[in-house]
Amino acid sequence: MNKPVVVSEETLTEPVVVADVAPAARAAGAGPAYVVLAGISVSHFLNDTMQSLIASVYPILKDAYALDFTQIGLITLAFQFTASLLQPVVGHYTDRKAQPYSLAIGMASTFFGLLLLSAAHQYLVILVAAAFVGLGSAVFHPESARIARLASGGRYGFAQSVFQLGGSFGTSMGPVLAALIVVPFGQGSIAWFSSIAFLAIIILWRIGRWYKPQITARKVTPLHAHPDGPSSRRVAVALAVLVALLFSKQLYVSSLSSYYIFYLIDRFGVSTQAAQIYLFIFLAANAVGAFLGGPLGDRFGRKIVIWISIVGALPFTLALPHVGLVGSAVLSVFIGLIISSTTSSIIVFAQELVPHRFGMISGVFFGVAFGIGGLGAAVLGKLADRTSIEFVYQVCAWLPAIGLLAVFLPKLPRHVH
Repeated sequence: MNKPVVVSEETLTEPVVVADVAPAARAAGAGPAYVVLAGISVSHFLNDTMQSLIASVYPILKDAYALDFTQIGLITLAFQFTASLLQPVVGHYTDRKAQPYSLAIGMASTFFGLLLLSAAHQYLVILVAAAFVGLGSAVFHPESARIARLASGGRYGFAQSVFQLGGSFGTSMGPVLAALIVVPFGQGSIAWFSSIAFLAIIILWRIGRWYKPQITARKVTPLHAHPDGPSSRRVAVALAVLVALLFSKQLYVSSLSSYYIFYLIDRFGVSTQAAQIYLFIFLAANAVGAFLGGPLGDRFGRKIVIWISIVGALPFTLALPHVGLVGSAVLSVFIGLIISSTTSSIIVFAQELVPHRFGMISGVFFGVAFGIGGLGAAVLGKLADRTSIEFVYQVCAWLPAIGLLAVFLPKLPRHVH
């Protein structure tokens, strides 16, 4: 029962049959449930739009409360550590007992966190508000990733990319909305975005109504290991490698998300609003890359996409600290497109290694991504205080080299039906 389902990663062209796919999705000719995928992607967009506001208003908070870079990093840590700590717990629980309306309930935490952040006038209250937003993320990601897979019709990479697309575009919208609304109108305007959380609650409640009968109808079939599949030890090594690859990707993206604005202001003297637009360009490229990565993994194999997306970004990250403003914008687009295309492939690869723990694996990997980002932001902030923002980006430029560990990922044979 608790053995990995194994699928060809080099020539994958057909759906992978795993236990958590609804019977309707396995039926001959059944395709993805596009309405559900669109709903969960839009919800991801709204969720991550609200979350990205936290990093986008850092310059406002820094000036208003005389914060240093270490304190800025601790805000990111408070937000992302909550999500990192609780996502695997949520995933493990929903593996045993799915909760169709948990997404709407979790979004209420984000709703409250935004209201608290808009009214916060002490640093400790800001940290608590950020933690509440992180709690909403912890509830949202594992179960929504399961719903995306359930609605995939067997096109797992595609479904994961549609899901990631919403989140990536939501993340990219934070700086734009901060530049257009929060900067002119101040910290209190963050409360206006609670209306987005309310809209997300309505959508997620409707998705919960679709999800509930899917849980009732779902029948779990025994999973058997392919004779040529990786051993339990190889699976453990592969999972460790995937975590390391996600570390290199997420820490680099976190460095740009948290400090790219300050880097552009310090080095090129641009305004806060202009720097937020440049950050939007990078994050929008991330969104496009996140969408392309899943279908490419379905077509050509996830292992090769992982190789190309992480190691392929290395020349561009090494060049970024040594170019001008226009060059930085151009390179950030290439970096975002390439490095973000790996996310869907890493997550689906891990899910296929351990399909009988789908929620927990999704929670671990989403949680690791958030946790690494938060811890990395705090460490990088301390490093920036001791040295400079430019030095931080010279160090971070080497992070994609960790992608060379992909050589230890196993080749998964085609599943025998």
